[in-house]
Formats: sequence, structure tokens, C-alpha cells
Amino acid sequence: MQPHDPDRDQLSISLPRGLTRLGLSAKLLVLTVLFVMLAEVLIYLPSVANFRRNWLNDRLAAAQIAVLVLEGAPQDGLPEGSENRLLMGVGARAIAARVGGARRLLSLDSMPPAAVARTVDLRNLGWVAAIGEALETLVMPPAQMPIRVIGEAVGGADFVELVIDEAPLRRAMLKFSTNLLLLSLLISGLTAVAVYVALNWMIVGPIRQLAANVMEFEVDPENPHRIIEPTQRADEIGEAQRALGRMQMTLAGELRTKKHLAELGLAVSKINHDLRNMLAAAQLMSDRLVETRDAKIKRFAPRLIATLGRAIDFCQATLAYGRAAEATPVLRDVALRQLVAEQADMLGLSETAQLSFSNEIPADLIAPADPDQMARVLLNLMRNSVQALTQAGAEDGGRPTLTVKAEGDNGSVILRVADNGPGVPERARANLFQAFRGSVTPGGTGLGLAVAAELVRLHGGTIALEPSETGAVFKVTLPRRRQTAA
Repeated sequence: MQPHDPDRDQLSISLPRGLTRLGLSAKLLVLTVLFVMLAEVLIYLPSVANFRRNWLNDRLAAAQIAVLVLEGAPQDGLPEGSENRLLMGVGARAIAARVGGARRLLSLDSMPPAAVARTVDLRNLGWVAAIGEALETLVMPPAQMPIRVIGEAVGGADFVELVIDEAPLRRAMLKFSTNLLLLSLLISGLTAVAVYVALNWMIVGPIRQLAANVMEFEVDPENPHRIIEPTQRADEIGEAQRALGRMQMTLAGELRTKKHLAELGLAVSKINHDLRNMLAAAQLMSDRLVETRDAKIKRFAPRLIATLGRAIDFCQATLAYGRAAEATPVLRDVALRQLVAEQADMLGLSETAQLSFSNEIPADLIAPADPDQMARVLLNLMRNSVQALTQAGAEDGGRPTLTVKAEGDNGSVILRVADNGPGVPERARANLFQAFRGSVTPGGTGLGLAVAAELVRLHGGTIALEPSETGAVFKVTLPRRRQTAA
């Protein structure tokens, strides 16, 4: 069962219903139709203006033919009724032309109309004015009075003008607009379907697969079969698939690691209970070592008892907090030289002939620290060096050497643990102080350096690997003031 996520509920509630119902494909289809229709509207304005101009030019051309017929008529004029038939064929109430300074007139009435609604001069009509007049003709109701149209003439005439009713022009423009609208709808529909199919195949489909994979991965992120298998696409969709695959692999690995660590912590907590009892029994038996007459055993017995006591306290902390929680350091003035000597004895460095150990810390150098926690820091660092020197020897071919130095500097104490071994591999440096990821030796867990780094940070200090030509040099910086890290 998935945990309740109030943020996801809030997101789904805040979305408008229309957007939740329409999928990406439907939105794409609607937007394509809208954009095509918008383009058709931008095309329609000059188209309807051009249609109006052509319609009027056609009437002017017919009027010029009528004028030519009138000029070729005999002296006594055209037969009765011929002039009216010419005007009706042109669709005009009156036609006038100026030829050679003389004005010719044809009219259905004995007197031509004295007033007109407006005059349209096609000789100097620009596109902006043409679009405005076309929209006016479409939107406004037809004028009760006729309109005058003036245009260029051919055949020696100066100009031709005619007086016509506006209603036929408006009907023709409305019919043209209706046909253009139907054609635009057909084109936009076909275009939208074509764009929809293409983009659905190229973009929407892969995005749906990405979304479906993310939702499947959300249900069981530790299942490797839920990780997406990227295609060979070289575009942004392919990059998104490959990036998602890498992210899912990293996340699945991290989740498996955390699950294993949780299981390991549970197992350690169970083991610690019995281990604490065994260590307590060992501490009781080690108390008897103090009564022995062997001077060497007497010298090591107190350190052994103290070490067993620290191990018992550590197990107790693990059981108390359910994890290896480090307590806040209890700072005291600690003689670092003596503390290093005790850890060297624990590692048997004074008795081994395989490597050389040098404690170069001044005897009077004091640092405020928790003696138990600082002993663990030194023991982990020195043990790592001993293991590296024992397994690989000295990198320079000489005698394996471990050196511990310390000095006071500007209100802080700088401690260095150096060896002339093989050094830290490049692959381990990025995660050097992370448990299970920063192991220096093959088969190691990296817990020693991780514990040391955590303890140093609790003291308000820092730990780092210093660059060196041979071996490894770990630098620990502790503040001299009695202050711990938050």
C-alpha cells in the first residue's frame, strides 16, 4: 500500500477539470485546429478585400463594354430597350464615361441618381483601406442609396464610373466568406489530423511511455525490471529516456543499499545484546590480570580493561539508539603523545619487526578532546596504515614506516598520520569517508574512516587526505577551544 501524499492530493485538486479531462493528444489536436483557424483568419482579410475589388472591377469591365457599344451605335441611337438591357447586364443603375472630353451616360431613369451612399475609387485604393471597406460592407447593413464606383478605363476613355446597389455585392461577399470558411475548416481538420498523427507518433507516444514507466517504477523502485530500456533515438526524447534510465538505476541501487543497511543494523542490534554480555564477562575476567606477578601483563592489563569498557559502552549506545549513534564529546585536556602510544601498543607496533613506528608528537602538546573518541580516531587511522603497509609494503622500496606527528597552529591542533605505503587509490578518494563506499583495502567496508570522520566533526574539527608523493597522509585539525560541532 502506497503512503498518503497530501501534496499530490493538493495538486490534483487545484487543477481545472478541463485540463484533467483532456489528455496531451487532445490538447494538441485542439491547439492545432485553433492555430490553423487563426492563420486562415489572417489570410481571410486580404482575401475578402481582393474579392470585393475583383467583383467591382468585373462590373467596371462590363460597363466599359457597354460604353463601347454605345459609341458604335448609329446616329439615331440604340434600338428601344437596348440601353436598359445593357445596364441590367452590367448590374448598374447608371454608367458614365469620359471619352475625349465628352461625357457619355447610360441610365435606367431619365435622371441619374443625384445622391449616393459613398464613392469607391479603385484607382488609388490601398490594401488597408480596401480591407476596411470590405469589413464595413460585410458588417454594416446594405445602404438604402446606391454607391458610386470609379475605375480606370481602356480604349481611350479617361475613366469609367457606375452607380450600383450594394446588396448584390454584400451577398456575393457573404457567399465567398462562407465558402472560404468551409474550405478553411476542411484544411484545418486535415492539417490537425496530420499533425496529430505525426506528433503523437514522434512525441506524445514516447512521453506516455515515459510517464507509464515512471508510475510503474514508483510502485516498486527496487525491481530492476521496472527500469526503462532506452531506445536508440538521438533527439531530446532519447536523451530523456537515457537520463531516466540512469536515474532509476542509481535510485534503485541506493534503495537496495539502504535496505541492506537497515537489515544490517537490525542484525547488529540483535548481536550487540549478546556481545555486550560476553564483553562484560571478559572485563570481569581481565580484572584478575592485575593481580598477576608478570610485569608485562600488569602493564597491558589496565589498557585492556579500558578497551573492553569502551567496547561495552559502544554496544550499549547501539542498543539504546537502534544505531551506532555517537554521543556528544566530553572534552578534557588530552596528552596526544600518550594517547598515540596507547594505540600503538594496542596494534603491537612496539613489538613487530615488520614495520617502523615513529611517534613524533611533543610530550607537552595538549588538545581538548574526548579521550575515548579520539582514541578510536587514532586507532582507525593507524590500523588502516598498518594494514596497507603489511599487505603492500613500502612504495619507495624501503622499510615500511608509520609516523604520527602533531603541532599547534593558530588556535588549533594539527595531527598527521602518515605512511610510505601504496597510498589511497584514485577510485576511493571521491567517497573516502563514506561507509561501504570509501574502502581503501580490497574487501574492506570503509567503516573505519567513516567513523573517524564523524568523530572528528563532533569535535568541531576536520579530516582530509593530504596530497603526497608516496603513501597516504591523513590530516586531522582540532580546535583548541572547548567547543564541539553542532
